[in-house]
Amino acid sequence: MMDYKNILVINLMHIGDLMLVTPALRTLRTNFPAARITLLADKKLRELVEENPCIDECLLLDKKGADDGLLPLARFIWGIRRRHFDLVINLHRNERASAIAAFSGAKRIVGYAKPFFSLFFTKVLENYAMPGTPKEKTLHQVEAHFRVLREAVGIEKIDDRGIEMVLPEKARAEAERIFGEHFQPKETIIAFNIGASWLTKRWLGEYFAKCADTLLARGLTVAFFGGPGDEGPVTECISHMEERESPRLHVFTGKVSLGTLAGLLRHCALFLTTDSGPMHVGVAMNVPVVTMFGASPVPTFYPYDGRSILVKTPEECHPCGLHECPRKGKDYMGCMKHIPPEVVLKYVDELLAKYQGRPAMELSPHLGDYKCRVIEL
Repeated sequence: MMDYKNILVINLMHIGDLMLVTPALRTLRTNFPAARITLLADKKLRELVEENPCIDECLLLDKKGADDGLLPLARFIWGIRRRHFDLVINLHRNERASAIAAFSGAKRIVGYAKPFFSLFFTKVLENYAMPGTPKEKTLHQVEAHFRVLREAVGIEKIDDRGIEMVLPEKARAEAERIFGEHFQPKETIIAFNIGASWLTKRWLGEYFAKCADTLLARGLTVAFFGGPGDEGPVTECISHMEERESPRLHVFTGKVSLGTLAGLLRHCALFLTTDSGPMHVGVAMNVPVVTMFGASPVPTFYPYDGRSILVKTPEECHPCGLHECPRKGKDYMGCMKHIPPEVVLKYVDELLAKYQGRPAMELSPHLGDYKCRVIEL
C-alpha cells in the first residue's frame, strides 16, 4: 500500500449518502494517520461533517449557488488542481463528481465514475449498493465504500466504528436551548420523520398520525422533525390526529438546522422514520430506529445499527427504485399501505421496553453491531 500524504474524498450526494461515507473516512485516517485528508461535500450539508475528527478540512461545493454551471465548475476544478492531491477517491457516481475527480490532477484517481470520465481514472469500480447489482454481489453502501478502499487504495485494515457525526458547538448549544424551552428532563421523547426524497419511500400520513395518537395517549412525547419540504406532509398528518392539541406534541419541521436536529435526537428515546437522510443522522446520534422501507433495496441502505428495526412487505415489485409508484388501484403504494400502524407500534414498544425509554445520549455504544433487524410481513 502506497503512503499517501494528501487525500481528497468526494461525495456530493444527499444527507444519508454523506453519512454513509463516514466509516470510510475513519478507515482512511486509521491507515494514513499522517496524511492530510480533505472531504468534498455539498455546502448545505456542512454541519454533518465539518467537525468530523477524521478529516483535516471540509471543502464545500455550492451545488445550487455560486458553483452551479460549467464555468463555475471549471473554476472549482482549477482550485482543486492547485491543491496537488496525490490520491482522489470519488464516492459519488454522477457527472459533476466524476468530472471533478477526473480533472483533479491527482496522481491516482479511483472510485465510481461515469463512462467518459472513467477514462481519466486510475481504477474504476462499480458501486455494489446500486440498483441492478447482482444479488450475490450486493453490499450495504458502507461495505461498498470499503471495497473501494481495499481494491483501489490497497487498504487491508478496516476500522469500522459505524456512522459518525460530531456536533458543531453552535448546533449543540441551539439544541440544548430548544430542549430546555420545550421539554422536561424526564420526558420520553419519540422523534418522527415522515418525509422522504421519493414518494415511494413515504409511509402514509394517516399511519403516522395513528402512531402519534397512540403514543401521546400513553403519556409519551412526540416531536416531528424534517426539512422545509416536509412541512406540508406534516401538517396533513397532524390534521388526522385526535391528539393534535396535546401539549406533548411538538413540531420542529423546517425550523431547525441539520446540526440542531442531530442535537435534539440525542434527547430522544426512539426515532420512527421513513428511509431518509435523517434516519442515518439518527443512527449517528445513537437513537434506536424503527423504519419502513418501500422502494429502496433493504440490503444496501438499511439503518447501519444492530439495535434498529426495519419493516417491509413482500411486494413482488420490491425494491423498484422508482420515485413514483406505477401500480394502480388498491395495489398503488402497496409496499407502504400494507405495513399497518399496529405492527409498527409493536416494534416501537419492543425497543422502548428494551432500552427503558432512555434518551440516546444515555445508551452505551455498540461497536461492531451494525446489521439491523429486518421484519418482512
